[in-house]
Amino acid sequence: MTFHDFCALTTALAATRSRLAKTALTAEFLGRLAPEEISPGVAFLTGRPFPASDPRTADVSWATLSEARDELPAAPDAATLTLLDVPGAFADIAAASGPGSKRRKIARLRMLLAVATDDERRAIHTILLGEMRIGLQDGLVQDAVARAAGVDPELVRRAGLFLSDHSMVARIALTEGAVGLRQVGPRLFVPLLPMLAELSEEFGEVLEAHGGRTALEFKYDGARIQIHKHGETVRIWSRRLTEVTDSLPDIVELARADLRGDAMILDGEVVAVGADGRPLPFQELMRRWRRVHGIEATAREIPLALYLFDCLMLDGRSLIDEAYEARWRALERVTSGAHLARRVVATDPKEADAFLAKALVAGHEGVMAKATDSPYAPGSRGKRWFKVKPAETVDCVITAADWGSGRRRGWLSNYHLAVADAEGGFAPVGKTFKGLTDDEFREMTGRLRGLAVQDDGYTVTVRPQVVVEVAYNEIQRSSQYLSGFALRFARITRLRDDDKGPQQATTLQDLQALYDKQFSTKGRREVRGV
Repeated sequence: MTFHDFCALTTALAATRSRLAKTALTAEFLGRLAPEEISPGVAFLTGRPFPASDPRTADVSWATLSEARDELPAAPDAATLTLLDVPGAFADIAAASGPGSKRRKIARLRMLLAVATDDERRAIHTILLGEMRIGLQDGLVQDAVARAAGVDPELVRRAGLFLSDHSMVARIALTEGAVGLRQVGPRLFVPLLPMLAELSEEFGEVLEAHGGRTALEFKYDGARIQIHKHGETVRIWSRRLTEVTDSLPDIVELARADLRGDAMILDGEVVAVGADGRPLPFQELMRRWRRVHGIEATAREIPLALYLFDCLMLDGRSLIDEAYEARWRALERVTSGAHLARRVVATDPKEADAFLAKALVAGHEGVMAKATDSPYAPGSRGKRWFKVKPAETVDCVITAADWGSGRRRGWLSNYHLAVADAEGGFAPVGKTFKGLTDDEFREMTGRLRGLAVQDDGYTVTVRPQVVVEVAYNEIQRSSQYLSGFALRFARITRLRDDDKGPQQATTLQDLQALYDKQFSTKGRREVRGV
């Protein structure tokens, strides 16, 4: 396969709106790939220089690419690159590290770009920067793989839940067929998508869905992690399947010392805690989570508590199809009862409300409610798991909106939110594209275009007239916004401009009071020298 063939496909996909046509084009391309071309070919289609499960990164910025393009000769007219020439070059670029690494990356990039046509240069650019905007969503890629391999799409989707890597799934489907896909299950040191929950605001709905009996666990305001352990080897992944082992040396040591058993995969949460043992705001955890240097010192400064709530594999045997109660018993054996999420089994709404109250007083988000007979469904969201927590809301004014992409193309669908300040203006507190239906997106687009005062092609600035009620998980300090605050997980819950004008929106003073109120249950980290 030539790289020119790949570029021709991306051009055709970008010009095609029909999902069925995109699937057919992609399937035809996949069907022509040699076995060794499948992984890089699918990775490139999804905008990655390497497959999702490959830990390597090219670490190439726009500036590095621009420098590599300087003084390049004119692009050749004839295409000579093969599909495999490109991942080979990307591997060399990723391998460049240490002193002089940028110079070596640029030199290797120039070698690659020098023999690439103009179309190929553009494709290399978009792959390295993760900007492959050709409308290939996950479901479409899976359908194309299934069509090319001649297998049931459900087999491809199920394998994707365990492997979390389209390239790996495609290679199995196209070389081993349905037989190979049926053998796919959880694999040690291959992260799988976490099971998800639906939101609920009352326990009557939960108990009805769970047959009158539900397992309640504290919902911790931390970062979800997946621990894989085999002997002394421990590796940890985040909710987004990014490896974070090096950032959590204390959790690695805890896993080595306190977890009994072998070849295990555990699901849990880490929470930053203060000197009094109370949970710190999520923002404090992120200050540690993002550290690259001085990790050991930061671990001492911001200690973490580990709370485990599921066991997906033990002694090399998959437990995901076992009932929740069986997985919990396995987790108790692994931990000897330590590091477990606080939990009760409830049959009465009053009992559940009391447990929720305890979670909130302890500084946590709310509770998880899990059907006791539920299997673990990676990546799935449904009524087997519920998240129950009180929703805090504020009334914000929309001051601008970004044009959407993908399914939301043509709609103003990412809304800039602001609260009223003391000078009669509005102070930004974040953005959100969540909460509206497709019909509401269309209606909102028309309304905002009528209020537009500026449009740079990406963001439309509007007169501040539309008021929306916004739910959020937490108010955080932020240097990004002039207000000094940001709403975490903001989502629009209803339109308020029918009964509230812009000057009746939540004020910056109100937001400050709500921010301070959070610390009635959460801890504050004292920063020395400040």
